[in-house]
Amino acid sequence: MSELNTTLAGLIGSRICHDLISPIGAINNGLELLGMSGNPAGPEIGLIGESVGNASARIRFFRIAFGAAGDQLVGPAEVQSILRDLYDASRLSPEWKVEIPAHRTDVRLAFLAIMCIETAMPYGGRVEVTHHEGSWQLNGTADRINVDTELWALLSGSAARKDLLPSHVQFALLPLIAQDSTRRVTCQSDETTIKVEF
Repeated sequence: MSELNTTLAGLIGSRICHDLISPIGAINNGLELLGMSGNPAGPEIGLIGESVGNASARIRFFRIAFGAAGDQLVGPAEVQSILRDLYDASRLSPEWKVEIPAHRTDVRLAFLAIMCIETAMPYGGRVEVTHHEGSWQLNGTADRINVDTELWALLSGSAARKDLLPSHVQFALLPLIAQDSTRRVTCQSDETTIKVEF
């Protein structure tokens, strides 16, 4: 039943991202045409361009995090590009230290884990993603780590949270996808560090 739920969720995520990327791309093309026509690029155009870039980066990230995984490999340059575009102006700094192509499911799990870690870093921080002998580790460091224990208990399957917010859906999805891949998510934290492993 878990695999059916995560497959359906992935198909829905893929459909939404697929349908949104075309109009956002069209807006971006329109902005480029305005720039080429010699029209002055005022602060309004700059704001629109920045918003379109942010939306495009989010869709690329969400397409992997919430979309259908399949058997494709994702190269390190593509992952680094997605993370750079999404988090460039953010207080969170994720660093992809995996130098070989990774299965899309593994990247999906890592992206969901980054989203989980982000909730524990209210003032920003750094997250390093590594892979060694089949095991993935995400190590986060920040001046202050703030973990919602009830929320994080979902990752180990030891709690059921009925009032899950949309902004916390990654906590429910990460252990389900890991389980479908015969993996187990573990996490530990203290005042300045947090670690997620699968």
